[in-house]
Amino acid sequence: MSILEVPGARLHYATHGTGPLLLLIPGAGGDRGVFTRIAEQLAPHYTVVTYDRRGFSRSGLVGPQDYDHRLQADADDARRLIEHLGDEPATVFGASSGGIVALELVTAHPTVVRTLVPYEPPAVRELPDGQEWVDFFHEVYDLYRTSGPEAAIKQFRARAFAESDRQTMAHVADAQASEYVRANARYWFEHELRQYPAHSLDLGTLAAHAGRIVPMAGRESRGRPCYEVSVELGRRLGRDVIEMPGGHVGFVAHPAEFAAELVHALASNRRAPGTGGFTS
Repeated sequence: MSILEVPGARLHYATHGTGPLLLLIPGAGGDRGVFTRIAEQLAPHYTVVTYDRRGFSRSGLVGPQDYDHRLQADADDARRLIEHLGDEPATVFGASSGGIVALELVTAHPTVVRTLVPYEPPAVRELPDGQEWVDFFHEVYDLYRTSGPEAAIKQFRARAFAESDRQTMAHVADAQASEYVRANARYWFEHELRQYPAHSLDLGTLAAHAGRIVPMAGRESRGRPCYEVSVELGRRLGRDVIEMPGGHVGFVAHPAEFAAELVHALASNRRAPGTGGFTS
């Protein structure tokens, strides 16, 4: 475990394997542990970097925070990690709200990104019924305030995710019960649940980098909002969505299969014409 000092936080990160840099950005809960098993599978192909996002688990905050620009700070943290660990653009995989961070990263700092994989980002503003989903996330937050995190998380998962994902999420929560879990949940409820899904993507800027963006979604997530966001993002950017094993947390439930298909998809994108001019 290593530490990178950044403005307003101390990022705890770890590296695995050798090869081109691959940064994995976690979603809700912000803990790098969600990538433990897939990082092992990817390590023969990449130098895999996992980290706790600022405010979660070991990545403590330092001083006052600008919560009106927290997403931009998250993206800047990713940029600083990439620049700290190498002098070449990195491949970036962002899961769930980590996918929104990844999209903000390529929007604001495109020179540090070789290939970007937004995996089921919950940017529901891009959906025709997006406001209904934004309203739902506010309802979940209100339930958290009145009835506590367990009731709110149950409602959140029941509507937003497939049954297979709900089972995996519950198993991960039980297995990773630690001093960080409750604090991570509180931080996510207060600063991310409502804010990140309501963020409007800069589709004009993203279109300029479409060749290096590889939207992905889980096969078992079809019909769920995060899957539909990936489809809409692909449509807007003129990119096919690659379906992966499992659902929203398929990289947890099926790490070996997921890693194998991810490596193949990234290799195929590098070989494709018009993919941003980077090679690895």
